[in-house]
Amino acid sequence: MSRPGREAAARRIMERTPPRVPPDLCADAVRRGERLLRRRALVLRVAWLLPAAATVAFTVWALTARPWAVPPARRTPPLTGW
Repeated sequence: MSRPGREAAARRIMERTPPRVPPDLCADAVRRGERLLRRRALVLRVAWLLPAAATVAFTVWALTARPWAVPPARRTPPLTGW
């Protein structure tokens, strides 16, 4: 297509009447945006809550199980030097 043809086609497209916009388009967009924001806030809250709960659970387990302590001996050492 030559340049004058492209210009004529662009002029025809711009002279057309714009398509009609549905009257409830704005309300639907606002409703969808609010839903997306609520979902994002929930995901962020869960993303912070799960590691916090895991940290608390690990701390409680470590304080009760004391994995760093040496376990007690299962038998007594032999007596020498009597």
